[in-house]
Amino acid sequence: MGTTTLVNTLRAKLKEQHIGIGDEVVVPAYGGSEVAAAVREVGALPVFADIEPGSLCLDPGAVATVLNERTAAVFPVHLFGHPADMVCLRALAQRHGVDVIEPHEEAAVSSMEAARRRQHAEFLSARLTGVVVPPVATGVRHTYEQYVVRVPGNGRPDRDAFQQALRARGVPCHVPVKTPVYRLPEFRTDVWLPETERAAAECLALPLDASMTRRELQRIVSACNALGGLLMEPAC
Repeated sequence: MGTTTLVNTLRAKLKEQHIGIGDEVVVPAYGGSEVAAAVREVGALPVFADIEPGSLCLDPGAVATVLNERTAAVFPVHLFGHPADMVCLRALAQRHGVDVIEPHEEAAVSSMEAARRRQHAEFLSARLTGVVVPPVATGVRHTYEQYVVRVPGNGRPDRDAFQQALRARGVPCHVPVKTPVYRLPEFRTDVWLPETERAAAECLALPLDASMTRRELQRIVSACNALGGLLMEPAC
């Protein structure tokens, strides 16, 4: 399910549950702004909560800190193919008497394409040393819609320089989320979420497609591992 379908589903759920003016809906700040915009469209206020550093999805503990009498719902998003912690989020919402608007179900992973993508991701995760590979929570099947690694920001080059260096070596990559939603002009809020900020500064999406060859995957590994040694040098 793409972003457009996800947002349309959210709009429908908000209207179905009569969520609107005076209500608050807890949403992630790491990701696109479309979810926050959909909440605002019905007259409700999007409230941003921090993410878990591993899954990059809403952190139930962070959600608990922003719940109040105006909170009507929580809308988690399964990001990059890793599902949010729905068990803890549902339990939290039940204790506080708020709704959890379920995000879209992940695509079936039984297809050849999905299985191949996961196999490629496992190949990369077993061999990459120049970056921090995406962790997978216990009992979770990551579909790797994007293969998102972290480039630590305590050395040289930083994430943006690392990205440029990879591209120069023929490895296409991109920054999946450049700015937390609460720092965008249309949603600017006096809030600072440390894990969200850290993810925006460190995360980089490496190429991952079912049609990739072993040679292409090894090229990514070699480039990242060679550049990763520079991360250990002290920053000037």
